[in-house]
Amino acid sequence: MDIREITQKVEKESLILRQIMAEIEKVVVGQRNLLERILIGLLCDGHLLLEGLPGLAKTTAVKTLAATIRTTFQRVQFTPDLLPADILGTQIYRPDNASFEIKKGPIFHNIILADEINRAPAKVQSALLEAMQEQQVTIGERTFLLDTPFLVLATQNPIEQEGTYPLPEAQIDRFMLKIKVDYPSAEEEKEIMARANRGRFDSVNGVVEVSQLESAKASIQSIHMEDKIVDYIVRISRATRTPQEYDLNIAPMISYGASPRASIWLGRASRAHAFLNGRGYVTPQDVKSMAPDVLRHRIILSYEAEAEGKSTDDLIAILLERIEVP
Repeated sequence: MDIREITQKVEKESLILRQIMAEIEKVVVGQRNLLERILIGLLCDGHLLLEGLPGLAKTTAVKTLAATIRTTFQRVQFTPDLLPADILGTQIYRPDNASFEIKKGPIFHNIILADEINRAPAKVQSALLEAMQEQQVTIGERTFLLDTPFLVLATQNPIEQEGTYPLPEAQIDRFMLKIKVDYPSAEEEKEIMARANRGRFDSVNGVVEVSQLESAKASIQSIHMEDKIVDYIVRISRATRTPQEYDLNIAPMISYGASPRASIWLGRASRAHAFLNGRGYVTPQDVKSMAPDVLRHRIILSYEAEAEGKSTDDLIAILLERIEVP
């Protein structure tokens, strides 16, 4: 297909995403960036990490998304006393027939809300690793495949808060995007108050079947991406590892750069961003829009950067400003 045909197909298939967005906006006021990123994760089968202070609609957005899709949903509240078996399931001994029976845990659903994931210690967080990467769970000696789609949307409070545990690097790299959730604008906050004073919110309907989502995902694969855009993505990722090759003086501020997994996800996210905007081709602006969310949790800062008060977003801004755009 040529780009015009791809664009026509994308415009048709993206209607279901607009339906989902319209349903979510019945409940969630504002937070447009958050909602778009959640839809991108849904289209790319990518797990998402949502970071923000309590009360910013992170949990509400995920629950509302799940309600718009005719599929299964489970919320898991992470606490310091949670055990891996509480997530994955366990073996129960049956004395009547001297055998073990598998009791499956909440992980065996399509959409999982891991609420306040960094409230639980590393042992519990690591229980999600196999499920997130391999889409399977091992209980005892048996391995179970998880249903498709399988999506983990985790919320966390900023790690500086008391009673939180930083996520292990191996796990945090499994998340496609880390989305920062900020405060609403003044007008949005007024609307939130008005809805709360009315005492009710509009009900959300299940408007999309899983089969329709699979069709939209197939359309994303056909979105055109020029080789020069692919090279641009690779340069951005490599610049986090060897910034001196690109005449960037930020090497002392980075302990470890992004892995090749970042390039893979940035390419997929850029295609999904073009899809949401009704285009059959990827532009450099798609890449720039998605780069902060893909990279911010994959760059490990040095002590020097922390001492100077630099964040990963600061370094990503320098990369995007200095790396040549095709």
